[in-house]
Amino acid sequence: MFKLSLIALTLLGVAATGHASLSDQQVVNQISDFGVTYQVNDNQAALHGTDCAALGADYAACNRATITLTNHGSALNSRHWAIYMSNVHQTLRVDNDQFKMTHLTGDLTRLEPTDKFTGIGAGQSVQIPVVNEYWQLFITDVMPRWYVTAGEATPKIITSTDHEDLSRFVLPLGDHWRRSADDHNILMQPASRFMQNSDVVTLPASALRGQITPTPLEVKLRPHDADLSRGVSLTLNGLSAETVEAVKQRLTLLGLKETPDGFAITTQTKPGHFSGIQAKSGAYELDITPRRASITGYDAAGAFYGLMSLLSLVPGEGAPQIASLEAHDAPRFAWRGALLDVARNFHSKEAVLRLLDQMAAWKMNRFHFHLSDDEGWRIAIPGLPELTDVGAKRCHDLTEQRCLLPQLGSGPFSDNNGSGYFSRDDYIAIVKYAQARHIQVIPEIDMPAHARAAVIAMEARYRRLMAEGKPEEATRYRLIDPTDDSQTTSVQFYDRTSYLNPCIESTQRFVDKVIGDIQAMHQEAGQPLTVWHFGGDEAKNIRLGAGYSDRRDPKPGTGLRDQRYENLPWQKSAVCQALVKSGKVENLAHLPGYFALAVSDIVNRHGIGKMQAWQDGLKDVSHASAFATPRVGVNFWDTLYWGGYDSASDWAQKGYDVVISSPDYLYLDFPYEVNPLERGYYWGTRFNDERKIFGFAPDNLPQNAETSVDRDGNAFSAKSVKPWSGAYGMSAQLWSETVRTDAQMEYMLYPRLLAVAERSWHRASWERDYQVGQEYAGGSTHLVDQQARLHDWQRFANLLGQRELMKLDKAGIDYRLPLPGAKIANGVLMMNVALPGVALEYSVDNGATWQRYDVRRPPQVSGGVSVRSVSRDGQRSSRIETLQSAGEALAEVPAP
Repeated sequence: MFKLSLIALTLLGVAATGHASLSDQQVVNQISDFGVTYQVNDNQAALHGTDCAALGADYAACNRATITLTNHGSALNSRHWAIYMSNVHQTLRVDNDQFKMTHLTGDLTRLEPTDKFTGIGAGQSVQIPVVNEYWQLFITDVMPRWYVTAGEATPKIITSTDHEDLSRFVLPLGDHWRRSADDHNILMQPASRFMQNSDVVTLPASALRGQITPTPLEVKLRPHDADLSRGVSLTLNGLSAETVEAVKQRLTLLGLKETPDGFAITTQTKPGHFSGIQAKSGAYELDITPRRASITGYDAAGAFYGLMSLLSLVPGEGAPQIASLEAHDAPRFAWRGALLDVARNFHSKEAVLRLLDQMAAWKMNRFHFHLSDDEGWRIAIPGLPELTDVGAKRCHDLTEQRCLLPQLGSGPFSDNNGSGYFSRDDYIAIVKYAQARHIQVIPEIDMPAHARAAVIAMEARYRRLMAEGKPEEATRYRLIDPTDDSQTTSVQFYDRTSYLNPCIESTQRFVDKVIGDIQAMHQEAGQPLTVWHFGGDEAKNIRLGAGYSDRRDPKPGTGLRDQRYENLPWQKSAVCQALVKSGKVENLAHLPGYFALAVSDIVNRHGIGKMQAWQDGLKDVSHASAFATPRVGVNFWDTLYWGGYDSASDWAQKGYDVVISSPDYLYLDFPYEVNPLERGYYWGTRFNDERKIFGFAPDNLPQNAETSVDRDGNAFSAKSVKPWSGAYGMSAQLWSETVRTDAQMEYMLYPRLLAVAERSWHRASWERDYQVGQEYAGGSTHLVDQQARLHDWQRFANLLGQRELMKLDKAGIDYRLPLPGAKIANGVLMMNVALPGVALEYSVDNGATWQRYDVRRPPQVSGGVSVRSVSRDGQRSSRIETLQSAGEALAEVPAP
């Protein structure tokens, strides 16, 4: 019997029946009005007297912070209450004996009084100093929607934490933004940003004439322009009716009318017309004269991409005139992908469709749909209602019989993006929409780790059917072995319920059903499922990792724990023990690879020709040929400076299709810049901005050591002596732990995704061929043509700022506006921006009124000056920064 009852007894601490007393509800109501502040005090606590190693911190790294609660009501003396919060870095110690903090599961943590609690007087504040594992370097390390409970009273969110503007209760980090003493990152403030932007110039319109995005293989410009102001007439042969409709939607968005006597656009497909590098799917030729345009595609995808290239020439504003030209083009990579995680936080169907529109306009062709994880299951499966009734919903139910426990700032209720799922009809509609735009949807159901939502949902199903007297049906899709009481901690701090059991037949039945049902949705949508993404990542106990050691045998620089009580996943499962004993699997550590092979059999039986996974899930499989599917792909996500420049080739040599997904360049859940007010996780790098992504060399990974830095802003070197046969593709990833809303999703995606599209479609002239044994090192080798790279970036940055961002405005996309660079020199305000064309404004009256900045006539100013960037349509602005005459930032506030 799965021990949910034990969890309930441990966590609840309240009666299972009865009604909330008035006093309990009064306590909840009063605490919900408390003021809350969170202050990071020291991110290098180990250097300043805190024994992080003795506290068991990973790699002996911990930070100090202070929680302050302010009682705005009458004196509070009750000890029978608890505050729940999302704490993504576990608290190791509380330095106020009146309180204790208990980790529950994932990031959910409970703060409650101890027996020493003496109350909080009316109008008084209490400080609760804590020591947390790791660091807190960005404001989004603190999650919103802390909530309070007492007995069986209705929970309430503490109002002071109930918003997405975290700066309302998280105090500025000040000088505590460095990870370590060796952290040489540059804090991005107006003055440092001004210096960073100083090599980017505003190009005249003539320099951008005829610039297609993404960049084609070859373009020959002609002297005259084509005028589209009278509309366009379409003769689109070789395209489906759905694709034609998608093209017309794009025309409408750009303000172009379809008229019989308009500018003539024709398409045809003619694969025999192409040869050499262009003889591939997606290749096209585009011929534009002042009176008409003709597109010849290698296939339907090529014809569609030719149309998107033509439409990329349409200006963001002004008269719709485009250059006449001749273009010959073909994609660089077969896989040009973007992952969206809707499991950690749900994102709406409408936001997904907007993403598909932008991917199509930029010729991206793989939408990697991360549909399940520990925090949520997001697709309806016929016959398994608990997957969405329980697994897609979060709420305050400590028994988890109605929902999953709150995570990632979702609070106690199910009325936000912590909850949600796609119905069968929703998913089919998304696949149809993608198919019309030549985008393949790649569903990912993550397993055997990151599977808690499915595990808890199937336990709810088990209990329901057992209560109905149907034991055989109850166990049919059960995902745990009831004998398994292994003590494990997943990478994101879940217990053994994070892992479905790979050794039991019911797990394989579950996998078979889910694959079959999703495959049926794809068939109905007209896009047969050809790739199944298995997930496969991080099936381990983090407490047995290299950052920890046993107290009985301590290793310097590690967190000390009693590892006698730590187990590998499934270590105490009788079924898994028997499987190892039988010789079918070498040992417990090989179970993820064993399970991947078993799932490939199921995938192959369903007629799906390719299985894909995150590379660490396949590390114990000797070669791709061991799988049942004809082809196997890996998303390669080793950070380059930790050896990824060398290990990528291992996967190609083992026969896998390697999709470069490097976190330190392609994770779009990482911050744009080194500034605590930016959003995102940062374990792989402190920033990924458009310029860094644009400058990435995905097919010569060592080269990147010469042009970028590691996580701490330091140079590194890279050399590989292994053969490299080349990448199959490139993919950007948006994980959603800190991305709770659709607006936040689009802020993180755009405009960075456009740089990903550029690099995945076009190989730049400054990208060098991979050469075995060639070493690159930041600051000491000079092999990359940096002038060519800068010139290329200037061109692309101007295209974004002068053209493409305005198209995002028209599409209603909540993209990130680059913050201004600014300084005051001799009383003159000087401003610039990373993407020339973005409007800049300043205020000398603390934001009461704003004036447009004109670089030709920089204003004289005195005292404090506020600066911001503004979209060309004037509808949105960046966050505001304030300078003083010395040029330093005084403060930053979010955009209104």
